[in-house]
Parts: sequence; structure tokens; C-alpha cells
Amino acid sequence: MLPDFRVRQRDYLLEIARALTEELDLDKLLARILRVSVELLAGQAGLIALKETDGWRVGTAQGIQPKFLHYLEPLLAEETVSELDVGELNRMLKNLTYTATRGLLNGVGLPLAAHKKVIGVIFIFRNYPDHFSDNDKTLLQSFADQAAVAVYNAQLYGQVRYEKQQSDALLDAAADGILILDSDHSIERCNTAFEKLFGKKRDEIVGKLHHEIIQWMREPQGLTLEAAESDGWPKNSNTTLYVEGDLQRPQPPHLPVGVTYAPLLSPEGALRNIIVSVRDITHFRTADEMKSTFISIVSHELRTPVALIKGYASTLRRDDARWERAIVEDSLSVIEEEADRLSRMIDDLLDASRLQAGGLSLNRSDISLPQISMRLAKKYGPQSEKHSFNIQFPKDFPFILADENRIEQLLSNLVSNAFKYAPDGEIRIEGQVQPDKVIVGVIDNGPGIDPNDMPHIFDRFYRADKAVRSTKGAGLGLYLARAIVEAHGGRIWLEPQAGSGTRIFFSLPR
Repeated sequence: MLPDFRVRQRDYLLEIARALTEELDLDKLLARILRVSVELLAGQAGLIALKETDGWRVGTAQGIQPKFLHYLEPLLAEETVSELDVGELNRMLKNLTYTATRGLLNGVGLPLAAHKKVIGVIFIFRNYPDHFSDNDKTLLQSFADQAAVAVYNAQLYGQVRYEKQQSDALLDAAADGILILDSDHSIERCNTAFEKLFGKKRDEIVGKLHHEIIQWMREPQGLTLEAAESDGWPKNSNTTLYVEGDLQRPQPPHLPVGVTYAPLLSPEGALRNIIVSVRDITHFRTADEMKSTFISIVSHELRTPVALIKGYASTLRRDDARWERAIVEDSLSVIEEEADRLSRMIDDLLDASRLQAGGLSLNRSDISLPQISMRLAKKYGPQSEKHSFNIQFPKDFPFILADENRIEQLLSNLVSNAFKYAPDGEIRIEGQVQPDKVIVGVIDNGPGIDPNDMPHIFDRFYRADKAVRSTKGAGLGLYLARAIVEAHGGRIWLEPQAGSGTRIFFSLPR
């Protein structure tokens, strides 16, 4: 039969052995080891200090006055790992204990070492000297070794858990959808961005096969995953794959995406995982479409005035004809008008380019909106006998602080549209005064705007189908009008009108 003390020692070792396999929470494990250590060494109090890359810190403490702990922690924090080993730490703690208790308490330290690496120390405070037999020292060392392995495993588990949380956070913070496939193409993980992009919850995606989720509306551009693997990918080439196409989703519409496949191989070259990155390329496709639209519209709009200018100039230069003065004047007038049209188009394109580069510059001064409106009425009035102008502003309409050239450009674009799209009738420019802003409207009696076109009329290069067939233009007038208003801190909008006519209003701050 073993003496009671030996039985307790054996029980303590068994408890640490259980903790080695049961407990992976570092804080709980340290508290458990310290409690057993205090009992094993018949101590009154204790602490466990852990060795970290930037110094020592108290991992847990038991039976220690807060004042002493607060005094001790800064001392440990000041010591770097390279300057303080376990022996020095023990001597420092013993001296502090002896001084703080006026010689009433002593201390004993057990170094914690795992995998030939010191990771910490258990320090126990007690009221008698630390004299141990060889058997006691063997037992204590065994205890400390088991405790060190348990702490090392808990630290390792904590590091793995932290890295997993970090990778999860990175995956969920990514703007692109990400899938992680196993070697059989089963989806192991899915991030939040892909859930939103695809339109299904994570538990409805994870576990499915790749081809059940990534399905194309039509043949995509580039090698699909299945086609690449049939050609030997990634064994013959571990480079990434890229494919573009329209992804089918549970709920329409389909989504233009670019998908990248990156292989993750074992050291032996076996395929472990495939990282799938799915990017929404709607904006890129829209930009390409806009570029094509721009080239188409501009080339068409430039061709007509250039052809007219060339035609009239060539006619006037003919050596076999003598033109009357009136014909020459009319021809030169057409050339001048078409040159002005080209100039306006170039200015609009430059303004659109400036907007893309960072906005319009404004040269503000006090301006009168009624005077600008009257000036435009005089300019456009003689151009058509079928149109008439009606300018309606209150007598006390205030001056506003704005860029006069830009505001005239804004109103000119609105009036020009009314001229083009309303074959005849009255064009009314009216103003309203409110406490913090003024409102100006341009109203015509034309056919109005199709409800399907209303959400897009202020978009760059947008032109309704009817407008393309019946009138000239590059689709920049209303786009620039909105930019000018917003640069002044105002707002522009379209008011639907029952029957016919177009009503466009804008507000500017007073």
C-alpha cells in the first residue's frame, strides 16, 4: 500500500494526464494546472508565467494579493526573453516573495518545457524551504513535463483556432465569391460574398458538387474546369485557370462572372483542393458595352457634319462653276453651323472625360437665371417658326451663386432637347423660389418620354430607340446637365406628365 501522500501525488499526475487530453482552452487549463500544483507542493498561493516572443506574462494566479500581482506584471513585461531564463526568473520571484512577506514565505519554481523548448514556469509560494528528495524531484519533473505538454497543446490549438478564425474572416471579407473544393470537386467551404452573388444560403451550397453550382447559360470564354482536367490539369501545369461567362442562378437574371481556379497540391504533387474565385464582371461588361456604344455613336455623329462640311467645301471649290453670292453665303452658313456642332460635341466629350477624371471645375459668381433664360429664348427663337417661348419667373427671383457658363450650358441642353423632340408648340421655362433653394423647369408639348426610358435618361450615352431614329445626338446632354446641377449641390429630375410633354426640373441652393 502506498502512503496517502504518494496516493495524492499519483492522483495529481493522473489529473494532469486527463487535462492533457480533455482541456484545450488555455486559460482553463492553466487554472487547473495551478490548482493541482499548489496542492501537490502544499503551497499557499502560486502563479504560472508564460514565455512569449516579447517577454514573460502571468498566465494565471491563485491566492495572490492583487497589489503584488500588479507590481509583478510590469516587471515581467519589461524583461525580454533573450535576457531572462527560467533560473533567473525563479531567483527574481524568490527574492520578491521573501522581501514582500518579510521572510514568511518561500517559493519553488517548476520549469515548463515541451519539445526541448521552455514555454513557462510554475511558481508556488509556501511557508517552508524547498527541500526535495530524489524521488520528489523525479515526481515533480514528471508533473512539470506533463503540464508543459498540456500547455503546449493548448497553445497550439489556440493558434490553429486563431488562424482558422483569421482565414474565415479573410474569406468573408473578400468582395469576390470564394469556393474551396476537395479533390473530387465537392464544395468544402463557401464565403458570404458567394452566398449573396449566387442567391443561396451556405448550407445549400456546401456539400454540393462544383458542376451543380457553377452552370453556364452558354458556352463560356476559356477552358472550363472539366475540360482543363481532361487535358491533364493541374498535373501537366499547375497554373491557374480563368473562364468568363454568364452564370446561371436559382433566381434570374443570370450573372456575368469571371472564375479563377487555383490548385492546392500536396508535397507529392497530389491535388488536395481547388480554390475557386468568382468575380462579378457586370461593371466590366457594362464598360465594354459603353465603349462600343461610344465609338458607334461618336463615329456616326461625327460622320454627318464632316460629310456636310466636306461636301459644301468641295462644291464651292469647283473650277467649272461660278456660284452666286447667295448660294456661297448659304453654303458657308451650313459649314459654320456644322463646325459649331462639331465644336459642341467635342466640348461635351471633353466635359464627360473631365467628369470621369474627377468632376467639373466651377467659377462661381452672382447670376440671374431669368436673364440667362431670356438670352436662350432669343438665341433659339429665330431657329424655328413652329416653336414659341414662355418665360415665367417671379419678379423677386433671387440671384444665386453659380458658374454662369455652366448654368447656361445646362439650360441650353434642356432647351435644345425640347426643340429636337417636340416638333412644335410652346417651350416654357419657369422658376420657383423656396426658402433654401430655387427650382427651374423646362417644359414642352412634345410626345414625352417612354416610361421604360425614364430611369436611364440621365445616363451617359443613353438614347431611346425612338430618339436614335428621329434625332441627332450623342446621348451626353442630360448626362452633363445632371453633372452640372450636382456640382452646384443641386438635384435634377423628370416629372411624369399625363398625356404628352416632357417636364424636367432642377434645383440649386440659394
